[in-house]
Amino acid sequence: MIERYTLPEMGNLWTESYKLKTWLQVEIAVCEAQAELGYIPSDAVAEIKAKANFDPKRVLEIEAEVRHDVIAFLTNVNEYVGDAGRYIHLGLTSSDVLDTALALQLVASLDLLAQRLEDLIGAIRHKAQEHRHTVMIGRSHGIHAEPITFGFKLAGWLAEVLRHQERLKILRDTIAVGKISGAVGTYANIEPRVEAIACQKLGLKPDTASTQVISRDRHADYVQQLALVAASIERFAVEIRNLQKTDVLEVEEFFAKGQKGSSAMPHKRNPIRSERLTGMARLVRSHAGAALENVALWHERDISHSSVERVILPDACILTHFMLVEIIDLVKNLLVYPQNMERNLNCYGGVVFSQKVLLALVDKGLSREEAYAIVQGSAHAAWNKPEGNFHDLISKDPRVTQKLSPAEIEVCFDPQQHLRHLEEVYQRLGI
Repeated sequence: MIERYTLPEMGNLWTESYKLKTWLQVEIAVCEAQAELGYIPSDAVAEIKAKANFDPKRVLEIEAEVRHDVIAFLTNVNEYVGDAGRYIHLGLTSSDVLDTALALQLVASLDLLAQRLEDLIGAIRHKAQEHRHTVMIGRSHGIHAEPITFGFKLAGWLAEVLRHQERLKILRDTIAVGKISGAVGTYANIEPRVEAIACQKLGLKPDTASTQVISRDRHADYVQQLALVAASIERFAVEIRNLQKTDVLEVEEFFAKGQKGSSAMPHKRNPIRSERLTGMARLVRSHAGAALENVALWHERDISHSSVERVILPDACILTHFMLVEIIDLVKNLLVYPQNMERNLNCYGGVVFSQKVLLALVDKGLSREEAYAIVQGSAHAAWNKPEGNFHDLISKDPRVTQKLSPAEIEVCFDPQQHLRHLEEVYQRLGI
């Protein structure tokens, strides 16, 4: 991932140095397990732990010759350790190290994403509490429908993010899995007890039935869950973009002092951060497709997944992390314009209250078909006309006034009639 979208706390987890550090953690954990079971000398493990190190540049130098990254790493480590290095990697295959170490990276990344997700939950909940009574128009098909509140809109966002929180908890259990089972996974040259002890030391569980690799359905699940998080962030971003349109302008991204919106048009205040998030979601989704294609490997293993994962796993984690940090700040500093919401709500004389008038007429004895025709006629007469006023047309229609008193008509145009049950939703979400 390019530096522009890489924040240090996540980017550091996907450096070459951090990767090699996890490889060494796995190798040492296996040596410790071997020593505990009496297969290698304890003093040799102590020497390994004291001396083991690596130089990423030297590893690449060796790899250029041997064309095998794990062998290059082991060669470099043994340059530091000396004779005791002969106990490193005993009975292992490369994927024992690669897949178990990758699990450590993925768990660390997931823990960081979970922290940012918790921050997003807090930001949305706070903004929803602030605007729980801020009335606005709800839209379907992009067209004015019926009144809601901005807090209620945000409640939907909050519920969605809380579902992601639960998914990531399950995902952590799915991905926190190691394998120390040797070539093709049969434990031919190493005991399952070594795997169990080593994984416990690393905070992982042994894979139930690995081949030479951990099955890639786990990794596909991981990337798909991140793609889901990204898709939700995109939904929020697209909503902000729509509500920031000049002719709507109900919310707006915070515009910093000195910020410029356009090189040509000084008046512009563009939703650039929301647009950026929309684009990033496309990238994360594309990685989910690649992760699914990695599931089908030949027999007990091939390395067709390896080159793909070197790109998609760090990219998906780094992008999702950037997106979470961005949307948190965007929500916290979002500008909300209740007066514009009220203006849009009352467009064309309150046509959005048509269903309340319809139901009131039905309640007074009219058939639904007759009531619908009366209300639709007034609504369409008011629609898309600068002087259009649905309220006035309804109030002057004798077919309506014969059934409804002026007070009963006014009740139909009270937005609070639409909002009286929202407290139940807020209570479910702790808003």
